[in-house]
Amino acid sequence: MKQEVQLQAITEFTERVLGGDKSGHDMSHIHRVVQSARAILATEPTADPFIVIAAATLHDTYDDKLFTDVAAAKADVVAMLIANAVSSDTQAAIFFIIDNMSWSKTMNGEGLPLDINGQIVQDADRLDAIGAMSIARVFIFGGGHGHIMYDPAIKPRTSMSKAEYRRDDEGTMINHFYEKLLLLVDHLNTTKAKTVGAHRQQIMLDYLAAFKEEWDGKDL
Repeated sequence: MKQEVQLQAITEFTERVLGGDKSGHDMSHIHRVVQSARAILATEPTADPFIVIAAATLHDTYDDKLFTDVAAAKADVVAMLIANAVSSDTQAAIFFIIDNMSWSKTMNGEGLPLDINGQIVQDADRLDAIGAMSIARVFIFGGGHGHIMYDPAIKPRTSMSKAEYRRDDEGTMINHFYEKLLLLVDHLNTTKAKTVGAHRQQIMLDYLAAFKEEWDGKDL
C-alpha cells in the first residue's frame, strides 16, 4: 500500500477519534502540528517523513488527558495501522514517539530519548503550545474544565508530579503559562523550531504583561 494512501487512512481515523474534541486537541490542532512537522522536515533531511507525519497525526489519539481507557484507545490505533498494512517496525517507531514525547514525561524525566523523527514531532506539538494559538488553547481547555482564570494569591507551582500537574482544583489558567508554556522554548530540539519558538515566546510574554496591566488597572 502506498504511503500516501496510508497517511490518508491515518488522517481519516484521527478525524473520527478527535473530530468532536472541545479541549483544544481537535483536528485543527492536529493540522497545525502536521503543518509544523512538515516545515521542520524540510530542514532535517535525515528524518523519515512517513513516520514523522503519521506520529504527528496520531499523537493525541490515545492521550490520557482525553481518554479514560488508554489501552483500548491505543488498541484501536494498532488495529487501524495493521488494517492499512503499516509494517510492525514502522508501528513501533510511531508508538515510541507518541509514548515518549509528552511534556509530563519530560517533566518527570520518564521519557526515553527521541531520534530526529521523534524530536520533530515533539517540536511540532510544542510549537502549538507557544504563541498566540497557545493563548487561545489555554482558555478553551481551562474554560471547559472549570479552571480559575487568574488569582494573584495563587502562585505558579514548581516541582510538580504528573498527578499534581493534572489536578483540576489547583492552579489557574494564567499560572499554566509559568508552569509549562513559557518553559517549552528551552526544550525544543531543532533549529527551525527554536527560531519559530523564540518569536512565539515573545507573543506570550507580551500578552501576559498586558493581561496583568489591565487586571491591575495600570493602563487606565
